[in-house]
Amino acid sequence: MMLGLLGLASCAAPPPTDPDALAEYKEANDRYEKLNRKAFGITMWANKYTLRPVAKAYIWAVPRPLRNAFGGLYQTMNEPVVFFNDVGAGRPRRAGDAFVRWCINMTVGIGGLIDVANYAGYKHHDNDAGLTLATWGVPSGPYLFLPVLGPSSFRDGIGYGIDVGLSPWNYVPRGYGLLTFNWAYNIMGTINGMATNVDALDQVMKDSLDPYATIRSAYQQQRKAMAEAIKNDHRATVPDWYHTK
Repeated sequence: MMLGLLGLASCAAPPPTDPDALAEYKEANDRYEKLNRKAFGITMWANKYTLRPVAKAYIWAVPRPLRNAFGGLYQTMNEPVVFFNDVGAGRPRRAGDAFVRWCINMTVGIGGLIDVANYAGYKHHDNDAGLTLATWGVPSGPYLFLPVLGPSSFRDGIGYGIDVGLSPWNYVPRGYGLLTFNWAYNIMGTINGMATNVDALDQVMKDSLDPYATIRSAYQQQRKAMAEAIKNDHRATVPDWYHTK
């Protein structure tokens, strides 16, 4: 991944000289736009003929409550990654919430099929290594659109590799069906995620004059807002319901 990201440096288009075009160029932060649009086209082709039909079939075959349960299972399995990144970002309260969510949902919640932790007041929050690096002041670097994986950046691409290393499920030993379960939950999580977003993507592709630019802008704004939310989370370590006298 690192070599691939570094290899893009030779493919960057030079910035425009016109002041208005230069301002737009800097705002988009997309110096590899030509390559990114090609990757976007490949991904949308794969979505039309493969990913979207699979997602639609999944929606048709699996009732919504069961899809929500599968989504909760995948979310719970990812809580250790969220926990480690909360620690890395220096947010003990968020880390504590992620740890408690994992403990409750892995036991009482039957592995996350039922989000018992949410009912107990521990709501889910997202975090990943890309966001943790952002809280450290690491710049995002140029925008990237990775085939099939979708929107990203230099920082988030590196963060994705870190998250793979942080997930304890990638270190399960062979045998006892654990490796098979690891593959199954990853595939199910991917399909469930596709099904969750398929209608929104259809809407963007239908209504937007430039779906690529719309998705790029939405992604960049969302990632910036998520990083700011982590930076500004200065809650006390203990939960809100705990009061000392």
